[in-house]
Amino acid sequence: MSGLSVSALWVRARGRAILSDLSFELGPGELLALVGPNGAGKTTLLRTVLGLVRPESGSVLVAGRAVATLSSRERAAELGWLPQARSIADPIPALEVVAAARYRFRESRRTAEAKALAALERLGIAHFAERPITELSGGERQRVLLAALIAQEARIALLDEPGSHLDPAQQLEVYRLIGSLWRSGLTVLVVTHDINLLGALGAEERVRVLGLDHGRAAFQTSLADPEFPNLLGALFGIEFVSTSAGRRRVLVPVFAEGERAS
Repeated sequence: MSGLSVSALWVRARGRAILSDLSFELGPGELLALVGPNGAGKTTLLRTVLGLVRPESGSVLVAGRAVATLSSRERAAELGWLPQARSIADPIPALEVVAAARYRFRESRRTAEAKALAALERLGIAHFAERPITELSGGERQRVLLAALIAQEARIALLDEPGSHLDPAQQLEVYRLIGSLWRSGLTVLVVTHDINLLGALGAEERVRVLGLDHGRAAFQTSLADPEFPNLLGALFGIEFVSTSAGRRRVLVPVFAEGERAS
């Protein structure tokens, strides 16, 4: 068995439930987007899948094994993580940042750097190799961190708001890169508020969406589902209408009469 299985998961903190009886499956090569209001439990879910948060009950199985039983190297072979905010204060060359993601492999430094350079080349950023990561823009740094995920060669990528703090052009580029990695076979679990950027992943009928509401699954559907705007509206408590931009569907929130976007 491969992939990710979450079953009847309960997580509590400070006396309240953060995740409540949550279950879903993510098979090899699938992509699941987690959406929901702030505080719905999205980041807690990722941290629980990683084994950083211990559930009160339920299970998280990775490749058929409980995540808590995996060694650090075994976990790195299965799960790659791109957190919402990853601060790197030291002026480390991008190549070294990417090569460090291969710590699970017993290999020479020369081999690790060759694999890291190949990952940078795959994303078209080999020219960043010797540049300190602290000198890169937010979008450039995010691409380097995605290269680190590639170099890690984990089977599942966990991405927490990969477009946060980026300008619109950078967001679009990052989501297109994620879509390319997914379509090449990577299994992806991504947390996002950027609903319309999910269309940049490609293959909308294959993009699954799980709506979280107060730690519970409100719905599971595909991005191409005609009912998705209504499901999303019920989740966030506002109305969405569907329009088109080129060949892509775009969801737009509807403001009540006299109401203005802030």
